[in-house]
Amino acid sequence: MSYLTLKRIAVETGKYALLLSLSGLFSCKQWSNSNVVTEAQSTSSVKQTRFFSESSFWNQPLPFNPEIDDQSSHFVELMKKEPTGPFFKINLKNWTIPVYDVNDSTPRYKVKLHYLSKEEQVKWNTTRETYGHGKEFDAHPVPIPREAQADPQEDAHCAMVDWERRIAWDMWGLRKNSDGSWTSKTGMEYSLNGSGVFDPGDFGMLDGESVHYYGPSRAAGVPAIAGLIMYDEVIKGEINHKLACATRVNAYKEFVFPAIWTDGFIEGGIPEGSVIQLDPNLDLSKFDLYPGELVIARAMQKYGLVVVDIAGANTLYGEGLWGHPGKTWDGLVREIDGGISSIPIVHYRVLKIINRTHKGDSYTKLLNDAGKW
Repeated sequence: MSYLTLKRIAVETGKYALLLSLSGLFSCKQWSNSNVVTEAQSTSSVKQTRFFSESSFWNQPLPFNPEIDDQSSHFVELMKKEPTGPFFKINLKNWTIPVYDVNDSTPRYKVKLHYLSKEEQVKWNTTRETYGHGKEFDAHPVPIPREAQADPQEDAHCAMVDWERRIAWDMWGLRKNSDGSWTSKTGMEYSLNGSGVFDPGDFGMLDGESVHYYGPSRAAGVPAIAGLIMYDEVIKGEINHKLACATRVNAYKEFVFPAIWTDGFIEGGIPEGSVIQLDPNLDLSKFDLYPGELVIARAMQKYGLVVVDIAGANTLYGEGLWGHPGKTWDGLVREIDGGISSIPIVHYRVLKIINRTHKGDSYTKLLNDAGKW
C-alpha cells in the first residue's frame, strides 16, 4: 500500500491514528521524507480532554448543509487581499497561547495588575491607569508552575488548566518580576464545565473602549483557550471543537455571538464571532498535508473557525509549547509555506451572520487611520 493511498485513507476517515498504525509498512526514509510524527511523539502520553461542556457552542459540529452568508464572497475577497498571503497560516511559535496543567500542589500567586505608562495611555486613547482582571481572577491566588513561560511576543498570553477542579485561568501581558512575583495586563478565571461564552453583563464595557479593561484577553471577549489547537489532540488524531482564527479585516464595531466585543477596524469587514468554514466537499488529498495538518483541516470542515481577534495575517492558533520539553510541532504541523497555508482562501466560506451588535473598541481604527497599525 503506497503512502498516497494511506494519505487518502487518512483524509477520508479523518483518523490520524490509522495512518500512524500503518507506519510499519514503510521504511524509515519514506516516513522521514513525509515529515510525519516521530515515534517518540506517537507513543507519548495523550490525555486530551476538550474544554467546556458538551453542549458548548465551541463543541458543536456545523450542520450538514449550513446557510452561507450573503456577503461571504465579499468577505473572502477581503481575506484574499491579505498582504502576507491569501490563505490561513497557524501561529505555533509566536503570538499564540501556551497552556500549563496545574493542580493543588502548584505554587500560587496573587497576580498584580499592570499599570499603563503614559505612552500606553496615548496608544490606547485612554486615561485609565490599568487594564483589568475579572472578579473571580482576583478573588484567589492563581496557580502558576515554575516552568511557565508566556508567549515571547508583546501579547505574552498564557493559560493554566486544572483538569481535576475543572477550572481555567488565562492572561494577556503576563510577566514574571525580578522578585518572583507575577504581573498581568488581563486575567480571567472560569469553569471548564461552562459554555465557554462570557456574559457581557458581567463586565459593563463602554462603547469605544477595550474589553481588556475588564479581564478578557481576547479582543472578541472569549476565553483565550477557546478554539486553541492543542498538541495532544493533534497527536491523538482528532479535534472535536471549533478552531479560533484571526484576520486583518475584521469589522469596525460589529460582532456576533459568541463574541461579546470587537477590536476590528474595517468598515464592512468580517464581524468578530463569525464562523468561517473550509468547504466540506474539498478533496484534501490534493494538498501536501502532513498527517497532523489533515487533523486540523478536517476540523476546519466539520467544526469551522471562529473569528476571535485581529492579526497581521489570516491565522489559526496552535498551543504554544514553551516550557514543555519533549513536545514540538516540528514535523507535525507547519506554520506557513506548506500545510494548511497551501489551501487557497477561495475554498473557505463565511456562514450566515445574524443578530449583529454594533459597538466595540475604537482604538485600533484610530491607529489604522493614523497609519500606525
